[in-house]
Amino acid sequence: MAPLTTPLHSWHAQQGAHMALFGGYDMPLWYGSAKDEHLAVLTHAGIFDTSHMAAVLVDGPAAEDLLQFCFTNDLAACLGPDKAPLRSGRAVYGAFLTAEGHVLDDAIVFMLAAEAYLVVVNAGMGQRVAAHLDRHREQHDVRVHDLSGQFGKMDVQGPMAAHVMRDVLADPDAVFEAMPYFAFKGGIGETMPSCGQVLTRDGTSLLLSRTGYTGEFGFEIFTSADTIVDVWEAVMAAGANYGALPCGLAARDSLRAGAVLPLSHQDIGDWPFCNHPWPFALPYQSGTGDFSKTFLGDAALKTDRAPHTYPFIGENLRKVTPPAEVRDATGRVIGNVLTCVTDMAVGWHGDRVLSIGSPDAPEGFTPGGLCCGFVRVADPLPLDTRLLLKDKRRGIDVRIVADIRPDRTARKPLPMMLQPKEA
Repeated sequence: MAPLTTPLHSWHAQQGAHMALFGGYDMPLWYGSAKDEHLAVLTHAGIFDTSHMAAVLVDGPAAEDLLQFCFTNDLAACLGPDKAPLRSGRAVYGAFLTAEGHVLDDAIVFMLAAEAYLVVVNAGMGQRVAAHLDRHREQHDVRVHDLSGQFGKMDVQGPMAAHVMRDVLADPDAVFEAMPYFAFKGGIGETMPSCGQVLTRDGTSLLLSRTGYTGEFGFEIFTSADTIVDVWEAVMAAGANYGALPCGLAARDSLRAGAVLPLSHQDIGDWPFCNHPWPFALPYQSGTGDFSKTFLGDAALKTDRAPHTYPFIGENLRKVTPPAEVRDATGRVIGNVLTCVTDMAVGWHGDRVLSIGSPDAPEGFTPGGLCCGFVRVADPLPLDTRLLLKDKRRGIDVRIVADIRPDRTARKPLPMMLQPKEA
């Protein structure tokens, strides 16, 4: 069967992008250099085609009840340190689990209105997640619609992203006002509820979200499938003034791993969704370790037999290929590698890892890049545990860490990112 394509496929081909199959789609891996694209997101901006992503609309009086049962995060207590309820114009990350507690897919849930939610899932997962929700729908007053292929999506990520979008939007001051991390404004088309109006200078309607998959400041942009090419070209034209580059999946993968973000069906998957670096995706009650709600698969997460997933960082650029073996100091095999990439924006400085974005990096600090990723092991390990990762080609020394790329910008206030900068 021929691979699927996004509306931007012809643009990628015209730019000579190196293409590969991902999630059933023919997608750009890189254009000129994955390293340059990775670094552009840390220093200027990167522009990604993410129209391969799928989405499901869940609406009706019982929409919240359905999501509360099927989605791991607690929509009634998920915003901020005070655990406020999700509200219109805000989004939250979590996962859909099987009864065994295994991951069907991870997702971001956008609350469009009191009874309407946009659920954004991974490529090729719209039909499966929609069917999963439909199976667990006990009431008739909730509707589940697979929107796969009915919208276009792109991401603008990096410290210049707000400058780029300011030049694209018709009324950027109004759009950017009161827009914290994981907030969104606007809508997609006339058949779906919207949170206000976001228009480009040529009048195209957008849903603009302060989210992304790089760990850096930026936006995700949703629009109708027949307008995404025009929006892409407008953003590319504006981005040229700020050093932005089009970026492929290779940079997206290395950036997300350095930001300690999982890849569904690789770092999370067919095992219990617990003992991992993403506890914010689960409805833990502060100080108790208990869940604030019941949800599908919750009982299966209360087990001491689940494997443990940890971030790691290496000594240099050298990588191994998953699923490489994980060996302890005695040489015993204790697990396997889930992800191993190179974050080109980090390097060791003494006993610390610094990023090119670290404000306390010494003058002239030029990171050479470090391998990083995730390992899954049978038993818990303390921080700074030294491990050997070994595939058929080589072995590399790494250590368990709590974080990988420091000083990430995703959560920085939007007004701070609009301060004058040089491209």
